[in-house]
Amino acid sequence: MNFLESVLDLVGNTPLVRLNNIVEPGMATVFAKMETLNPTGSVKDRMAVHMVKRAEAAGLLKPGGTIVESTSGNTGLGLAMAAAAKGYRCVFTIPDKMSQEKIDMLKAYGAEVIVTPTDLDHHHPDSYVEVAKRVASQTEGALYTDQYYNMHNPEAHYLTTGPEIWEATDGKIDSFVAGLGTGGTISGTGKYLKEKAREAGRTVRVVGPDPYGSIYKEAFETGKWSKPSLYRVEGIGHDFMVGTLDFSVIDEVINVSDRDSFFMARKLTRHEGIFSGGSTGTVFYGALEEARTLGPGKIVVAVVCDSGDRYISKVFNDEWMRDMGYFAPDSRLGTVQELLDFHSRPVVLAVPGESLQDVIGRMASLGISQMPIIDGQGDLRMIEELDILRAIAGGEYTLENRAQDVARPLEGQIRPSQTLAQVQKIFEDNNVAVVVDEGQILGIINKIDLLEFLTKQTQLTNETGPGPSKGERR
Repeated sequence: MNFLESVLDLVGNTPLVRLNNIVEPGMATVFAKMETLNPTGSVKDRMAVHMVKRAEAAGLLKPGGTIVESTSGNTGLGLAMAAAAKGYRCVFTIPDKMSQEKIDMLKAYGAEVIVTPTDLDHHHPDSYVEVAKRVASQTEGALYTDQYYNMHNPEAHYLTTGPEIWEATDGKIDSFVAGLGTGGTISGTGKYLKEKAREAGRTVRVVGPDPYGSIYKEAFETGKWSKPSLYRVEGIGHDFMVGTLDFSVIDEVINVSDRDSFFMARKLTRHEGIFSGGSTGTVFYGALEEARTLGPGKIVVAVVCDSGDRYISKVFNDEWMRDMGYFAPDSRLGTVQELLDFHSRPVVLAVPGESLQDVIGRMASLGISQMPIIDGQGDLRMIEELDILRAIAGGEYTLENRAQDVARPLEGQIRPSQTLAQVQKIFEDNNVAVVVDEGQILGIINKIDLLEFLTKQTQLTNETGPGPSKGERR
């Protein structure tokens, strides 16, 4: 018979998968460390199971005990799996910015889940960290596993993830890329890889992509950090310094925006078949930048943090992405004024006293379907083909009526200094965006205008290379 003693024996020994479709010519080879193949679908299974085993060996967790942890979801899932397999009770606190899928998955394992506000300082008594500590202290036989300070967290990766990568690449890895959450994965794996590289007389770079809004990049570079800001990528970055993160094994921390993270996660799924979440998008955005810098002949290994199945309602939900503004044009692509300069055509106005018949004739000859109009009081209005059709077909007006009789208040106004993201928002409810500055109509933008401009800007970006990602600070 060929079998494993329990589901916990499935943790680890995940393969490397080469990226084939999103790696550009001139880049290093990029391999994905497929941590989604762990039982609960994330890299956190490794340290969760290892922490439980170490606690049992030390007598800190005994039969009938309770596992308590503050988690963004994935560590909780690994611990919940271990608790189910070993017969422990488990209680987890989780910030309310995390996906409903994670909460439901934790409950499916039999966990008790306490949801806490995201926007609280970690020292606040109602923060997810402090609530977990309080639950553990008030529960007999409970253990707070404390993933942020438990050194068995990075130890799990030093003992397993690092050796697996070194062996799979025949010791030829040039760069390891992983996210910075608790820091366990990057610290333990990075330490092992650097030690082995030194023994072999070579070096390995360790790079940590991190969200804008997290403290880690500033802390890594200066030893200090300013007040963190909100970001939407889950399970990566932090608003406080943890004990399981070892900056000494990291060569570079780079910031990645929510937008770039989510788009990369979708790209990995649709072009490589690797179904993963936003934090994996953060990691692989950084991994491709690293591959671009290192060039051909080098090997980059990046961690697939978790599965996309826990982000269906967010990253892979078009409506959520649209509501969050991620489907709007990237602010780096330009402003309304730049689009006007690109097209540079005069605005055709209707005259208030002009007949509807004359307006129709001018629209037909110019190939347009709407005209702004400044009425006798100086108010900005708009007349469109559909307005005229409804007015005449309903019998309320005739072709001899004046343009101002059927014109309606001008909607979809935008200023020249605003970004193209705002133009797309206007298109959700209006056919055109009207550029207005100090009461003057400077231009009319339609959907084709925006598409042509974005196409041109994208071509220029591809020719000159990507600029720095500024991200979204919220």
